[in-house]
Amino acid sequence: MKTLTITRPDDWHLHLRDGAALAAVAGFSARQFGRAVVMPNLQPPVTTVESAARYRQRILAALPPGSGFVPLMTLYLTDITPPGEIDRVSAGSFMCGVKYYPAGATTHSAAGVTSLTRCLGVLERMEELDVVLQLHGESTDAGDDPYDREAHFIERELVPLVRRFPGLRMVLEHVTSSAGVEFVRAQGPRVAATLTPQHLLLNRGAMFDGGLRPHLYCLPLLKRERDREALVAAATSGDPRFFLGTDSAPHARDAKESGCGCAGVFSAHAAIELYAQAFEQAGALGRLEGFASHHGADFYRLPRNAGTLTLTRDGWSVPATYPFGDGEVVPLLAGERLAWSMAPTDAKA
Repeated sequence: MKTLTITRPDDWHLHLRDGAALAAVAGFSARQFGRAVVMPNLQPPVTTVESAARYRQRILAALPPGSGFVPLMTLYLTDITPPGEIDRVSAGSFMCGVKYYPAGATTHSAAGVTSLTRCLGVLERMEELDVVLQLHGESTDAGDDPYDREAHFIERELVPLVRRFPGLRMVLEHVTSSAGVEFVRAQGPRVAATLTPQHLLLNRGAMFDGGLRPHLYCLPLLKRERDREALVAAATSGDPRFFLGTDSAPHARDAKESGCGCAGVFSAHAAIELYAQAFEQAGALGRLEGFASHHGADFYRLPRNAGTLTLTRDGWSVPATYPFGDGEVVPLLAGERLAWSMAPTDAKA
């Protein structure tokens, strides 16, 4: 196969940052995707629909001229989010869900939820109004092994949650483990999951290949090879509950290569090409379109995109860095060769 044309895909989990960083990365997503679910973990976080609307305007202003890219906004859930704010989420045509971060679990999550028991009124209102809950599914107990935090979260938090709110639609974001895959498969159509390119392509050994590789450090962590294999099997299965969500999360190079060691992998530079590589390695290119272009739109009850995107098998080398505000960002698989690239006409769409 030399070319592959699919319905224009969507990214159902994306970090666009703000300010100069936003201006540096927004075009990468806009060239590939029709829409993206934009994460609200800015500083300060996006905790109201009013602040989400302002952030959306900044995103639109940062897009290339003529871009048809549509940012879908999310609300950052806190211990004190009022149920009335969910009414505004439901009424906002540009809103698509509420994001749950366990306090302290990842980048800019300090204002997140300390206990889901503090949010029962909000969750009840979300269930009533059919507002999607997007979950960063990791425990934050200091005694838990970092590689098992997803499994612990599922057992302690998510299983009771789905029992208590049987009508609540939810997405287990950036699922990384066989436990996560098995949980989603055991549920009905109201529970789904996104999968990232790094977790489909790499296992935890990649972080230590030839030395410590900080640009592969993300949360949730890259997991064991058996977990990666389970993720690939889920992504390529055709199951509509699994769909594309890059979790592209850029940090400046000096913030990654420092004592901070910020968590996040930047993949927006070549997201669809990276997924194509993972699907081709699994012998499942024919199922990329469903995963990338159909399943997420169907779950969120939005129309599928009308346009198309064409990939050609004419390899290219990923640059070592890209400009990022006053600095630079190191992309996923920097310096390595990818087999697939977007056709030039699509890059301008």
